[in-house]
Amino acid sequence: MIITCADIDGFKNLKDISFVPDPKYNIIVGANAQGKTNLLEAMWILSGCKSFRGSKEKDYICLEGDRMVSKIKLLDSIREQKISFEMTKSASIPKNISLNDVKQKGTRALFDVFKCIAFIPDDVDIIKGSPEKRRNFIDMAASQLNPVFVMHLNKNNAIMNQRNALLKGIMQGSTDKSILEIWDRQASKEGAVISYMRHEYIQKFNEICGRLYRTISGGTEELELEYRSNVFKPNDFENPCGEEAYEQYYKKLSEAADYDIKTGSTHAGVNRDEILIKINGVSAKDYGSQGQIKSAALVMKLAQAEIYMQRSKDAPVIFLDDVMGELDENRQRFVFDIIKDMQVFITTPNENALLPEIKGKVLHISDGRAVKEEDDVSAHRE
Repeated sequence: MIITCADIDGFKNLKDISFVPDPKYNIIVGANAQGKTNLLEAMWILSGCKSFRGSKEKDYICLEGDRMVSKIKLLDSIREQKISFEMTKSASIPKNISLNDVKQKGTRALFDVFKCIAFIPDDVDIIKGSPEKRRNFIDMAASQLNPVFVMHLNKNNAIMNQRNALLKGIMQGSTDKSILEIWDRQASKEGAVISYMRHEYIQKFNEICGRLYRTISGGTEELELEYRSNVFKPNDFENPCGEEAYEQYYKKLSEAADYDIKTGSTHAGVNRDEILIKINGVSAKDYGSQGQIKSAALVMKLAQAEIYMQRSKDAPVIFLDDVMGELDENRQRFVFDIIKDMQVFITTPNENALLPEIKGKVLHISDGRAVKEEDDVSAHRE
């Protein structure tokens, strides 16, 4: 898929930006704090995902402004589609999201339409951050291939919120403990399905990550991902996800119930899963060098793009936010060999830091506006 047109105004510091991207490479150039990353973020939110920078929706509109709008036209293997996200501070209904001119209740439908993968400097947190960072990454990557996964994740989160509220009520003596079984039965089904889907994705993902990391390390190092379920052992996944798996999950919740009541929170289940990332058999988080951690994070994002390409008719759109300039020539070529058949948006303060063969449309950003270069914002890099 490719973005064929983008119009953004009032998103953070961006003002009246309208451009027709190149179907291959788009190079967004500007000094720091001029709006390069904001431009990627404004398009990213049209994928139905939360901001990759952790921005809250209320912060999408600039402080002195009242309204923001981000619109794209997107061409996939079937047709051209239109996505629009508007927010107005003073309106009674502040948010207006539409898909093909049909108003949406939320962003759920966008996730099924616009697939993109963002590479950002903070991606190293996938390796060295909390288990939640790794779970969230795997869940998003798997959901891009199977949107049904999102439904199970949302249902599980809703059940966990209700269960935790119930635990606090039992702890305070205002709720009967017997009600807990009703929610635990529901949690067991959703949790088991999520566990099996995570396991299936990580198995395929691990193969691709291993191959890519061997290439980027010159064959001297091995990268391995291992799914560590809080409920199931590795050989449990040889059996189908059914009543036996649900019962096993329920038993795990029941065993932790007394402790959960004492603390008022859930300590068993998929919200406690871990994805172990190892380089040459040892923990990358605990023992990996800075270079190894950066390479592992890069490889995991590239593997996400590759597995999506393998299983979908459409390629995802790629956002590279201040990443390429930090890579040496060999690693830049390695990256572009993987994403050569995808539409790519690259932000950089210095376009000369990119490989000379990366030719595409250049958009200069200054103070949130597109700046014409030699009176031509559509100039191609020579």
